[in-house]
Amino acid sequence: MEITATLVKQLRDMTDAGMMECKKALVEVNGDIEKAIEYLREKGLSKAAKKADRIAAEGTVALKVNSDLSQALMVEVNSETDFVAKNDNFKELCAKTIDIISNSNINSVEELNNAKVDGASFEEYLKSQIAKIGENIVVRRFINIKSNGNVITNGYLHSNGKVGTIISLSFNNENSKAKLEELSKSLCMHAAAMKPQIISYDEFSDEFIKKEKNALIAEIEKENEELKRLGKTLKVVPEYISKKELNDEVLSKKEAQFKESLKEQKKPEAIWDKILPGLIDRFIADNTLLDQRLTLLGQFFVMDDKKTIAQILDEKSKELNDTITITSYTRYELGEGIEKKEEDFAKEVANQLNL
Repeated sequence: MEITATLVKQLRDMTDAGMMECKKALVEVNGDIEKAIEYLREKGLSKAAKKADRIAAEGTVALKVNSDLSQALMVEVNSETDFVAKNDNFKELCAKTIDIISNSNINSVEELNNAKVDGASFEEYLKSQIAKIGENIVVRRFINIKSNGNVITNGYLHSNGKVGTIISLSFNNENSKAKLEELSKSLCMHAAAMKPQIISYDEFSDEFIKKEKNALIAEIEKENEELKRLGKTLKVVPEYISKKELNDEVLSKKEAQFKESLKEQKKPEAIWDKILPGLIDRFIADNTLLDQRLTLLGQFFVMDDKKTIAQILDEKSKELNDTITITSYTRYELGEGIEKKEEDFAKEVANQLNL
């Protein structure tokens, strides 16, 4: 069968392979367009397999949030280089991945790989894109949060496409929904910047707190040595590091100590009620350093650094005569946890030149 330019162009439009590759494929299968597509796919798979052992730690985090805040979907797609992440084909791949997950009940990468895309599995489609783009590409992880009833889900994606967050807020009064959109977005932006790992100190184990306390106190004492040398104000060495340790007994004992101190300072007892809340708040701030580092609720809000996220939610709850609660939180940072290979460029060049 004659391999015409029109036939070659048709195959190229369908597969996005090179002109010479398309012509060779058609020659191999005697002009059968369907067999030529399969031939190129198999060739693409072969190319992709050679790239599969390369570490893909660049790429992008992509996010899609429904306009009614009923669903937010975030996916991390990795490539080998940041350059490829800016490629239009890579961006199209990310958009298609988001759409497939969004429009299905897929809950894992394994299920995604078996999903159908243009008559083939997503895994086959991905490998064909690897062959076309020229780098190993991995859909590493995704999360698809669907909210209903009195819950809204919002998200934030940093402009560099490397950090994304999703937060869900629950409420009781339907009238609160519209008034929580701005707050939910602000909380997502806070989490992107401040990197909390969990929502609340309730998720800490006692063993974890004990281990972290020793390390954190040692860290502060070391810093104080340098501050003392420089003649600067020393940091408070905490008795506790998490609100999980500050039970009613601890707080009552501390309040009694403050009252005794105020008495010794001869402060009028009539004004103690005005002084004590500030002293207790300061004590809590000094003794919840682990919460401030790792928990969303324990961190001071970037848009009002005098109040923690927990206090912001309490204030909003009072303002709306409602109970506002964070029910879910996810943060993706591109490449986190992936061990990158150390490249010796000079050695690589020497190997290629057989030096």
